[in-house]
Amino acid sequence: MQDNLSFFFEPSSVAVIGASANPDKLSYGILKNLSQYGYEGKIFPINPKSAEILGYPCYKSVNDVPEDVDLAVIILPAEMILDVLRACGAKGVKACIIISGGFKELGEEGKKREEQMEIAAHEMGIRIIGPNCVGNVNTYSGLNTTFIKGMPAKGGIAFVSQSGAVCGGVVDHILNEGIGFSHLISLGNEMDVTETDMIEYLANDPETKVIAAYVESIRDGGRFMRVASRVTRQKPIVLLKAGKSESGAKAVSSHTGSLAGSQTAYSTAFHQSGVIEVDSLRSLLQVAMAFDFQPLPENNQAVIFTNAGGPAALLSDGLDVHGFKLADLTEETQQQLKTGLNPAAQTMNPIDMLGGANEEEYAFALRVAIEKSDTGTLLPVLVPQALVHPVAVAEAFIRETEKSHRTVIACMVGKHSIDEAKLLLHQNRIPVVDFPEDIGKILSAMLDYRLYREQPSGQKEMQSGTKKKKAIEYFSRKDDKKFLGEAETRPLLDLYGIRTVAGMHTHNLLDTQAAAEKLGYPVVLKIVSNDILHKSDAGGIRLDIRDQMHLDSAYRSLLAEVKDKCPEAKLEGVLVEKMYLEGEEVIIGMKRDTNFGPMLMFGMGGIYVEAFHDVSFRIAPLDMDEIHRMIDETVAGKVLRGLRGTMYDVDAVASVIHALGQMAVDFTQIQEIEINPLKVLRSEKGAIALDARMILL
Repeated sequence: MQDNLSFFFEPSSVAVIGASANPDKLSYGILKNLSQYGYEGKIFPINPKSAEILGYPCYKSVNDVPEDVDLAVIILPAEMILDVLRACGAKGVKACIIISGGFKELGEEGKKREEQMEIAAHEMGIRIIGPNCVGNVNTYSGLNTTFIKGMPAKGGIAFVSQSGAVCGGVVDHILNEGIGFSHLISLGNEMDVTETDMIEYLANDPETKVIAAYVESIRDGGRFMRVASRVTRQKPIVLLKAGKSESGAKAVSSHTGSLAGSQTAYSTAFHQSGVIEVDSLRSLLQVAMAFDFQPLPENNQAVIFTNAGGPAALLSDGLDVHGFKLADLTEETQQQLKTGLNPAAQTMNPIDMLGGANEEEYAFALRVAIEKSDTGTLLPVLVPQALVHPVAVAEAFIRETEKSHRTVIACMVGKHSIDEAKLLLHQNRIPVVDFPEDIGKILSAMLDYRLYREQPSGQKEMQSGTKKKKAIEYFSRKDDKKFLGEAETRPLLDLYGIRTVAGMHTHNLLDTQAAAEKLGYPVVLKIVSNDILHKSDAGGIRLDIRDQMHLDSAYRSLLAEVKDKCPEAKLEGVLVEKMYLEGEEVIIGMKRDTNFGPMLMFGMGGIYVEAFHDVSFRIAPLDMDEIHRMIDETVAGKVLRGLRGTMYDVDAVASVIHALGQMAVDFTQIQEIEINPLKVLRSEKGAIALDARMILL
């Protein structure tokens, strides 16, 4: 199948199959949009009952068109489309956009119909957008195959959406706002072309500066991450994921499984690939606009210029929450500001020029800050007042910042009074936000992207070596077991170089006494049973046993408590292990996501991991630099690096995470594996797995 998607955006000819002369029909709207925005290619309406529509001669079928057809837009009843698709194949059509619904979104019958179309399209080498979509737009060629009212202005944002309704709402929102798109792409059911395909195509589009996407699901998570990781090195991807709730999720058997839900996998994949995830449609448009209009912030410092204290306070709070700080203005800068502002003005930061501030005062304050300060971001705020002219103030913003390399975002609080000023600022590539608390999110996204771009890309391939060969034999002995406790998981950890606590599996008190003497007190006792997932919940752990008398008592009480709490469990003895008192406890785990693959977790260990949620996630494979960033995102990581004055062996922790990731890549039958706790010793002393469990598919 040909992979050239340019026929969707730069076709030399378009056939509208199912075109109607009835202005109330969607297909009439498509033909009208196609004809009125400057598209210079040939247009062929297909309708056996009409001679012409909108001045274009009609043809009975696509095969009756006397010239080549690059793109077909199909809007017909679902049951007719398979035959029409075959006719397109016979005609040599390169690409089809299927607007019609009635496919997998309606159930099993529609799903079968869609599968038949997919097979036919593949056999004929036709690329498909849809079905159940609203079409696409290329503002630079004038191509508009949608039935959406209005055409976006030309700009640098490519908007990709799995929802056609979102496309329509976004276009209506930005019309006459001075926000421009390069492309608008509705993907619908994604029978063939996916959001990943479009992101890959748009990476090389010269008119696209930022890709904004609305998605509800991603079909091939691994490919998405590979493509997105490449594209985000060239241009930003801003993404809104819908369907985040996980109500009704099944109970899981480990801390990792409990914390690593499907939405966590999506967010982890986005973060790891450099994709900027936002939480609302408003943020999606705001952040995309800022990326299109402005340079990236140089640092996390900002200066606020305002005529109102309340909005400036809200803006300051929003900046602080998202890691931005108000820059300190020197005494010299403040003294110069006083020479041109109201004597009662506040010349610290925020620079509050009071309610009567006019365009000259805004211009003066901006000019002084740019000349005297090396702060990265300029944030002028205007609340409309009776004697203030918003357009004149906007002109001052433009004039004073147009030659600056600083990031500039304006806040104009209001609607009716600032529409003209807002349009003027957007036309001059200064984004306007009407709610001050939104600016922190925008700047945080921009700075995060800058920092991501500055990171080395790294080599993420993992090498199995002899570890996998030895582990194959280990798994061959597990038969049909699904849950493996610590006793059975320890040998696999050993094969992958993960140090485990010295221990012995015993089946009676006498052997337990001998094991304790051999290991040396203090020791720990743990119940061994494939029927018990959480030993502590079942009363199956005894800690810090310091002599034989204590051991005998602990052994008997452990068995009694476990039998009382889990009478149906089959008990297989106890593990006697060396007790480690020193060191910090962390958790390392892996849960395999059905879409993105092995998702690794690191965080605070022990029984409190779910209470504090001090965890970070990554999807394997990983390089060591990424693993260290994963560790540093948590409080546990800061503790290991000396938060309490003692440095611990962080490199040993990173090696365990890497080994667990390699294990998960090597053996796809591992659904979950968890080391909790991993005892981390002081610098260069290593780390020891004190407990582990594994679940197999």
